Amino acid sequence: MLIGLIIILILVLFLPFSVKKVEHNLEAFLFIMGVAASLISGMMDKHLITKALVDPINITIAVLLAGLITKWAQSPLEKSITALNRLLTPRIFLALTIIVLGLVSSIITAIIAAIVLVIVINVLPLDRKSEVRFTVLACFAIGLGAALTPIGEPLSTITLSKLDKGFFYLIDLIGAEVIPAVVLFGILSMFLVKPKESSDGLKSEERSESYKEIIIRSVKIYLFVMGLTFLGHGFEPLINEYILGLHPTILYWINMISAILDNATLAAAEISPVMDGETVRAILLGLLISGGMLIPGNIPNIIAAGKLKITSKEWARFGVPVGLITMVIYFIVLFVF
Repeated sequence: MLIGLIIILILVLFLPFSVKKVEHNLEAFLFIMGVAASLISGMMDKHLITKALVDPINITIAVLLAGLITKWAQSPLEKSITALNRLLTPRIFLALTIIVLGLVSSIITAIIAAIVLVIVINVLPLDRKSEVRFTVLACFAIGLGAALTPIGEPLSTITLSKLDKGFFYLIDLIGAEVIPAVVLFGILSMFLVKPKESSDGLKSEERSESYKEIIIRSVKIYLFVMGLTFLGHGFEPLINEYILGLHPTILYWINMISAILDNATLAAAEISPVMDGETVRAILLGLLISGGMLIPGNIPNIIAAGKLKITSKEWARFGVPVGLITMVIYFIVLFVF
């Protein structure tokens, strides 16, 4: 059984990163792997099937409604962005945008926050370097902030599903670390982003999403979370054997692999209901912080980089040092003091 689960884990971690067909059909792939893991481990039963069908509903509805509202409000939103940008200084506007998107992403979802970010960048006439840095910092903030509620992103949905906790559990567990970090990334933009007007900035070719795309994305999110639910419960014997005995500091640094692998998948593979709060906190913060370092690490990164045509090299040049410094700071805060 353990050998079968280890094989599935290796496939889940590396095929999406190395095989384009798997990457482009990630939701279906994870669903198949999740069902296989649950069957191999003997965890597949009526209760798990019901849980897998019910758990994705809230985040799917949130993604669908937020996507429709964003589509309908895009024109007034663009006008508001232009007006606010004229009213405030560029650096204050960028900082406030990062902080607001980071904090509301737990309500409007990380996906919609990333789409709003793209709209903001389309409106601002800034140079490419400034906009790349602004995008990276904003995605760090969105990825962190969205984890505070189960409707924010798949990582938080699957975490609460595995721990069987209430809506506000993650706010209580990591809110004291996440909220200051979101504010910090906004403040950092005032020093690390030096905006200047330019016509050579990032532009998205797609100005407005179609209803078909909004519906397809919502269905994919449902299937994605459903697959992760099966996967997470299927991996429980593997977690009990290899993960539970590890110290939180080790788990914190191991989860830097979230920079290249989707953090929701890693959360499904690592988190167990028998873990204490300190261990879960270490896992989540390691995943969330390092998830912003490279494009594949988090959903907002993938959406923003894809729509704005940001290259992996551009992202890594700025995202890796920012992420490493943040990881060190939070390691000191969590485990030294």
